[in-house]
Amino acid sequence: MAYELFYWPGIQGRGEFVRLALEEAGADYVDVARREGGMELMLAALENGTHPAFAPPFLRAGEATIGQVANILLYLGERHGLAPRSDPGRLWVHQLQLTIADLVAEIHDTHHPISTSLYYEDQKPEAQRRAADLVETRLPKFFGYFSRLLTNPEPRDWLAGDKPSYADLSLFQVVDGLRYAFPNAMKRLEGEYPALAALHARVAARPNIAAYLASPRRIPYNQNGIFRHYPELDE
Repeated sequence: MAYELFYWPGIQGRGEFVRLALEEAGADYVDVARREGGMELMLAALENGTHPAFAPPFLRAGEATIGQVANILLYLGERHGLAPRSDPGRLWVHQLQLTIADLVAEIHDTHHPISTSLYYEDQKPEAQRRAADLVETRLPKFFGYFSRLLTNPEPRDWLAGDKPSYADLSLFQVVDGLRYAFPNAMKRLEGEYPALAALHARVAARPNIAAYLASPRRIPYNQNGIFRHYPELDE
């Protein structure tokens, strides 16, 4: 069965967390909206069906349509060995993914702190305050949490078990995106959290992930996604 992933073409966005899981699993999938006529198919899918998604990304798996990143990954994790088999283990990885989703929302709001319907240029003073708070207080809080998971009571390679889960892939994407969006801040912060940098390197070296990152399937970072680089927010 080939999965159908529905997400906006031209940006990594939240769809990238799903793409990384599909690529690591070696799953057969179609990135629908990146094909000719795909946008029309995606918009139609948002309006039709028994359980339509509120917004992209959503995944079509046979007759099922699954929305929300954490929900999609919960589904893929069980079917492709990207989460522990036990119920407590699966729920733990799902909990980690929801925590990552909270962080992703805070990162997004650095450039749209007032409203997503306003341009960044319409809310720059507020964005500068929000970005400063992210770097000074919020990133250390999240980074400290994930670093503790990787180091206490002893160092470990992965967040849950002896092999990577979709939460590890998602944490890689967060670190990678922040390096693009806040390169100066990340240079200062990463030295304090070496376990996160090591996790990023381990994920990047996974054969399927390395091949994906080097391929045209990996959309470059740009100024329309979650991770945007505005120099004035990274002073």
